[in-house]
Amino acid sequence: MSDIFFKIKSFEELSTSELYKILRLRAEVFIVEQNCVYQDVDNKDQQALHIIGYKNDEIVAYTRVFDAGDYFENASIGRVVVSKNERKYGYGHDLIKKSIEGIKEIFGTEQIKISAQCYLNSFYQKHGFKQIGEEYLEDGIPHIAMIR
Repeated sequence: MSDIFFKIKSFEELSTSELYKILRLRAEVFIVEQNCVYQDVDNKDQQALHIIGYKNDEIVAYTRVFDAGDYFENASIGRVVVSKNERKYGYGHDLIKKSIEGIKEIFGTEQIKISAQCYLNSFYQKHGFKQIGEEYLEDGIPHIAMIR
């Protein structure tokens, strides 16, 4: 078993193959596994930085991050996803750590806002996020706003 490693890429730096694999992973988890019909391809990928987790040359983890003002008032992390078969290794924590590091290094800020699925509240709390406001529905799934 090899470990995961991460790359940070702009939209223009993604190969066609990488983009396809990222969209496939997002669809597998957010649309099929979570049974949620929504518009994943939302014209925001072009302005995001993409944090990609590779294991054995396969994309198994992914987030997209935005600078302050590009999505929320603060920098943000979204589309957080780890392949179902890889979740048992704790790669979600590695992915969030890398995303926070990337935001600090590239955007020069530690203020991050996310829209988190409610069941992941304690997961994000472990990374310094705190709930703000009340629960709300996003694409039919309970979410909370969190800030770090």
